[in-house]
Amino acid sequence: MTAYDTLKDTLTSRYSCRGFRPDPVPDTVITQIVDAARHVPSWCNAQPWQVTITKGPATEALRAYLTDIATKGTPPEPDLEWPKKYSGEYGERRRTCGFQLYDAVGIAKEDRAARAQQMLQNYALFGAPHAAIIHSPAELGPYGAMDTGGFVTAFTLAATALGVATIPQAAIAAYAPQVREHLGIGQDRLILCAISFGYADPDHPANQFRTERAPTVDIIDWKN
Repeated sequence: MTAYDTLKDTLTSRYSCRGFRPDPVPDTVITQIVDAARHVPSWCNAQPWQVTITKGPATEALRAYLTDIATKGTPPEPDLEWPKKYSGEYGERRRTCGFQLYDAVGIAKEDRAARAQQMLQNYALFGAPHAAIIHSPAELGPYGAMDTGGFVTAFTLAATALGVATIPQAAIAAYAPQVREHLGIGQDRLILCAISFGYADPDHPANQFRTERAPTVDIIDWKN
């Protein structure tokens, strides 16, 4: 098997896990994940990413805190502007993903209350034993955030290669000021997302579907 084959197998086997076992991931394995992810490229080699990782009581406290503020209907205050809208194929992909999830967990499309409860699972970290809060320097703005997106991808791939399941979550960034205060992250850092991670529960209904990807013909615009 070539290095390309190994990489593609890792990419295609990775998925967004929404049901975890409670077993913690050893610190040595978490360190391995970050050790691999830190090798991604960045503009001027700035390496803007930092990661705050919770475990044990810290995860439980974050889970309870986020669920409480989300349940209260606290207005979102993301550091980066939310997408203005999802139009065309972007909206279609978003809807398809949502309907796949609802079908998997047995929620009818018209059951708004159940859908709202499922949404709250984002703030419960889907039961994961760990959360990695990903942040970058505010002074580097969107380009620091873009570089850090590469770190997020590499983190999830390294985790997959080590048998650890992940789900990147933009939803956590909705409460950026609260996350900063709760975890003692500096005001000079942008909260970009979280990655909930741990060992997957293979029997959880939310883990029984996979999203599709657009074919290369829809991505490449050749110029001769």
